[in-house]
Amino acid sequence: MATVAFLGLGRMGAGMARRLLAAGHDLRVFNRTAARAAPFGAAGARCCATVREACTGAAAAIAMVSDDEASRALWLGADGALSALGASKALAIECSTLSHDWVLELSGRAARRGLRFLDAPVTGLPDAAAAGELTLLVGADPQHLAAARPLLAAIAREIVEFGPPGAGTAYKLLVNMLGAVQIASAAEAMALAEQAGLDAHRVAHTIASGQAGSPQVVRNTRRMAEDDHEQAVIFTPRLRLKDVQYALAFARKLDLGTPFGALAAQSFGELCALGADRANESAVIEVARRRLP
Repeated sequence: MATVAFLGLGRMGAGMARRLLAAGHDLRVFNRTAARAAPFGAAGARCCATVREACTGAAAAIAMVSDDEASRALWLGADGALSALGASKALAIECSTLSHDWVLELSGRAARRGLRFLDAPVTGLPDAAAAGELTLLVGADPQHLAAARPLLAAIAREIVEFGPPGAGTAYKLLVNMLGAVQIASAAEAMALAEQAGLDAHRVAHTIASGQAGSPQVVRNTRRMAEDDHEQAVIFTPRLRLKDVQYALAFARKLDLGTPFGALAAQSFGELCALGADRANESAVIEVARRRLP
């Protein structure tokens, strides 16, 4: 078993960390809000006050945070993970959904320190993280991925290899933009159904059995029919908007127009401006409702 530093104990990170602990790894945890780490200490992990404490001497560091800013704060600086891991050929695994530019920069910084870097964002909901059934979308040197597989087996049902560092993030950004387009358009359809006098629950049920019923659409139209966006939050508009903005920036770098993605970003931006940035993303139906006469 390996000594592993896990950095970030949010909805997804907490489940992933518990899987590593259950697999018998010597787990060290760090979270900016220290109270989130306390249950892990009770379960046998070492709760660390700093990133440096968590990462010094670790065979691997895994990060799962919200955005570029949070990721930079973990990895960089004299007390960051890259410095603490040193030139030990340790595994530096970034599982967060981040901008393509930052992932490439982080990969280069890790390589210059002699670390084995994996760009490994995840797909799956918090319940999948808790069950160890995530899918990892990996960009990495094949040898580095091979070294990491025994560790990743605790958190992943499937590992999909897309190419070198940056490739995993490229896929994650495009698929999260696709999800945003689906959810925003589903909100328009549900708002239209309400305006037409259709029963929202019957509409959501029928969508689920039809060709338009992707998992994103099915899950969110059901929440829209219930009009329940504050309880059991799975994914917030703030995070969805962040992901789409990163995807749009990546597309601009490739000189590709993404008008549907831009419209989805506009919808989630409007929702955040309404103060619903921490609700469930299904609340985007409120934006669609406001556009109807």
